[in-house]
Amino acid sequence: MLATSYPFLEVFWTMLIFFAFVVWIWILISIFGDIFRRRDIGGGAKTMWIIFVIVLPYLGVFVYLIAQHNGMTERAIEQQQAQQSQMAQYVQSVAAKDDPTAQIANAKTLLDQGTISQAEFDQIKQKALAV
Repeated sequence: MLATSYPFLEVFWTMLIFFAFVVWIWILISIFGDIFRRRDIGGGAKTMWIIFVIVLPYLGVFVYLIAQHNGMTERAIEQQQAQQSQMAQYVQSVAAKDDPTAQIANAKTLLDQGTISQAEFDQIKQKALAV
């Protein structure tokens, strides 16, 4: 009997409203994130934007999106590039292992200079060949 009291169009309308609410929360979170990420304005201006968005939610969000859309894009791109750069540096630091022949050659140079002993050279050689 529930199906007759709650027809398909009302279900569809409820799903549409729920989807719009989720999108609204997503936009609100991205705007708050952008406000806090900004370095070109001070704390007072950030506070005023937040108050504006909280007191007049729809108007505040739309005004912020219209007024700051270029800045939001630039800040998002900068953050993405910084994260990509950090990831690349991390991968290079982890993967920057010499090949076994280079490790053995470096160890041989150190052995010839007298910096390491024959036992240390053999240990480095075994470790390089084990990789």
